[in-house]
Amino acid sequence: MASTDLREELNCSICLSIYTHPVTLPCGHSFCQGCIGRVLDTQKRCGLYTCPDCRAKFKRRPALQRNRTLGNIAERFLPGHPKPGQHGIFCTYCVYSPVPAAKSCLLCEASLCETHLKVHSQAAEHLLTQPTTSFLERKCSGHRRILEYYCCQDGAPICVSCCLAGEHRGHRVEPLSEASEKKKEKLRKVLEKLSPEREETEREAQRLQERRREVQERALGETERVTALFRDIREQLEALEKQVLGDISRQKRTISLQLCDLLNQMETKNKELTGKIRHIEELCNMEDPLAVLQERESDAFCGAEKGDKKRRRTSSTDVPDVGDLKLLVSKTLLTGLVGIVTTASYGQEATDMSLDINTAANDVSVSEDGKMVSGSQTDQCHPQTPERFEFRQ
Repeated sequence: MASTDLREELNCSICLSIYTHPVTLPCGHSFCQGCIGRVLDTQKRCGLYTCPDCRAKFKRRPALQRNRTLGNIAERFLPGHPKPGQHGIFCTYCVYSPVPAAKSCLLCEASLCETHLKVHSQAAEHLLTQPTTSFLERKCSGHRRILEYYCCQDGAPICVSCCLAGEHRGHRVEPLSEASEKKKEKLRKVLEKLSPEREETEREAQRLQERRREVQERALGETERVTALFRDIREQLEALEKQVLGDISRQKRTISLQLCDLLNQMETKNKELTGKIRHIEELCNMEDPLAVLQERESDAFCGAEKGDKKRRRTSSTDVPDVGDLKLLVSKTLLTGLVGIVTTASYGQEATDMSLDINTAANDVSVSEDGKMVSGSQTDQCHPQTPERFEFRQ
């Protein structure tokens, strides 16, 4: 009760609402700054200023003193924000400052604040609802009367005229509040079923989120692993390239030196043959028979007429072949690539396994530790077992 009395003392006599930025006149009465400002603006035309409460007169426009104490008290009674259902709906009768509405009268089609609600008619036909601006939606379109009942047969809200003389006459009807409660009860039962389903959906969504994070983490790990794998392969390929190019360069130098040596030998031999040919031609051109016969140096050449099959000649097999270089490169490349593939076998780790000697054919040799196997031309004479293969597989 004391709180109600105090609230009434905090109402501006102009707008009948709680003070907003209260100011005080020299006579001691307080008003909202906006309210008294508009009043003084109106009195300015007459050239006479008076207090709206005590009618005290002022020759000049009175100075307004801000009342901080009253303002702090009034702020405690001002709503911080519109209540649920108001959504910015204000009192129809508070014309000087917007005051949130507490109720709406469907008969008057007006919204009222707490102060104006006290002086509003309490008659039954003045049906009060939560603040609204859609008054036409709450009235019957045919009779322009308030929708107070619900037709259970047609599933439609109706007014009293629809019940007594309209198209819903004789139908089973219920008050709107009762029909609303029945529907709410059904909705609560539906809610009881939906809530567990929603919880299960949330749990499933959480599991899916965890699964997605797991997939992302695994994908990230695999991406890093593949990146490292290809980086290692590139490094090994670069090293293999340098090795092969180095082998080619060394083999080229070796073959070139061998060929140069053979060329030098051929040039020396060619000079010797040229000298012998020239000497023999000179002998053949001599006219003096005695001189030809007395020349002894050419006696060693006479056997060439019969052909010296024992004469050693340079064979093509003694010349280094370019195919040897190709074979060397192929072997080096093959060995290097096999090593890279073996080292970089993605996702494969060495497995500690033992070979079953009871299944090995007699032409298969198995090491003592069971880790290595090889073909054999000698019969190993393994004991006869049902699972043993007859031939190598």
